[in-house]
Amino acid sequence: MNFEEMCLDPRIMRAVTEMGFEQASPIQAQSIPIAVEGRDMIGQAQTGTGKTAAFGIPVLQRVDPHNKKLQAIVLCPTRELAIQTAGEIRRLAKFMHGIKILPIYGGQEISKQIRSLKGGVQIIIGTPGRVMDHMRRHTLKLEQVGTIVLDEADEMLNMGFREDIETILNRLPQERQTLLFSATMPKPILEIAKRYLQHPEIVKVVKKELTVPKIEQYYYEVNPRRKNEVLSRLLDMYDPELSLVFCNTKRKVDELVADLKGRGYFAEGLHGDMKQTQRDRVMNGFRNGRTDILVATDVAARGIDVDDVEAVFNYDVPQDDEYYVHRIGRTGRAGRTGRAFTLVVGREIYKLKDIQRYCKTRIKRQPIPSLDDVTEIKAGKLLEQAEGVMESDRLNYTMDLIEEYLDATEYSSLELAAALLQMQMGEENTQAMQTEMEFGDTGAEPGMVRLFINIGKKQRVRIGDILGAVAGESGIGGNLVGAIDMYDSFTFVEVPRENAAQVLQAMKNVKIKGKSVNVEPAKGK
Repeated sequence: MNFEEMCLDPRIMRAVTEMGFEQASPIQAQSIPIAVEGRDMIGQAQTGTGKTAAFGIPVLQRVDPHNKKLQAIVLCPTRELAIQTAGEIRRLAKFMHGIKILPIYGGQEISKQIRSLKGGVQIIIGTPGRVMDHMRRHTLKLEQVGTIVLDEADEMLNMGFREDIETILNRLPQERQTLLFSATMPKPILEIAKRYLQHPEIVKVVKKELTVPKIEQYYYEVNPRRKNEVLSRLLDMYDPELSLVFCNTKRKVDELVADLKGRGYFAEGLHGDMKQTQRDRVMNGFRNGRTDILVATDVAARGIDVDDVEAVFNYDVPQDDEYYVHRIGRTGRAGRTGRAFTLVVGREIYKLKDIQRYCKTRIKRQPIPSLDDVTEIKAGKLLEQAEGVMESDRLNYTMDLIEEYLDATEYSSLELAAALLQMQMGEENTQAMQTEMEFGDTGAEPGMVRLFINIGKKQRVRIGDILGAVAGESGIGGNLVGAIDMYDSFTFVEVPRENAAQVLQAMKNVKIKGKSVNVEPAKGK
């Protein structure tokens, strides 16, 4: 089922389209129409089936943005899940102005949460313990709550939250909607359902047994701004003949294809907005080897049936565990070895752990390759090819040419070989390697250099002052400056590796807040 068929609020549809969801997952297709009508529901579904949107969309559809009172509560077993769920519902509510969503959980200062609640919040996503805490303090006004969601109910019971959950349910208005989601249906869950839900509809989505083919699987923890750089390094390092790159949204496919083409790769995109003739053209190019890299969304990739894919790259961590299996299963076919690489940003690491658990597979963490690593491997491959040519015994004519050239110049055969290798590898690559050697490891993100500045909070300097000085003096765009970590008496700032020398030169005689500063490359972390 497509989301268009569900008669959703146009603002929610706009967010769904922007997030790039092309088709509702089974749990979404079955749950959303029931929940939007306000009926109680039991959804049996595991993590990784898209259930956050299955309850998040109906909750948003039923909330009144003009009413600043609390209208919906989502209970989650852990703070990580509460934060993750709040983030996804916020993305769905992006165009619904006036709706406020707040995650509340233990470990965060309660006074900060109380201040936020006083400002008016329609949806809270919280752990049972912290929700109870706010109820005791009367900082949660429950009289207008129209919907409560119990997410991962079996997990909450396993963690000993049954009493808290029942207390919360008893304190809510009788006239309300209750949505209960659980991967399993043990007796205590059924007891809660019988006692607190009114004639619930039952939706059951049991995932197939997921088996992962024998493929080498790796993941890399990356800064979101450096994803393209890291993907390029991996493509250069492993140099697969045919690669599949998966993105979660159509927009990201288009952006990534443009970036890869700009970097000199033969890349094409495939997604649901393309006409059939375009898709056929792209697929033929990929099958015939005219395109080395195919960037696709999950739905568009369903028709791909190519045996020679050497590597699969998950540019985005998939929304659904099953998608992960479908994606990586496209490499390592017909007895060949395959590799799968996943780029992980921040809290996506929890999603990856879910994938490993449900797919009963191991994805190994790898350090991001440095420019040195990439250059070394590129050079090694070229030298290997050269070895093959030398063994072919067909070098007499070119050897005579080189001998003639060396007799007429002062260069050695080693210098000539190094120059030819550098030309073959590309000027850009060798320049990057030289920059890497110049600065070494400064503990920065890939493609960046971390600089040390001897001024910090004690000098009443703000992050904006540092950013302004670095961008203003060196002339590089403020958006290019990376992480800025400020301490009492010093600050670290990351700048692109190709601009590092320019920034250091520009900052030589600079004053920040009237104080002279010293800027130098940082030491490795």
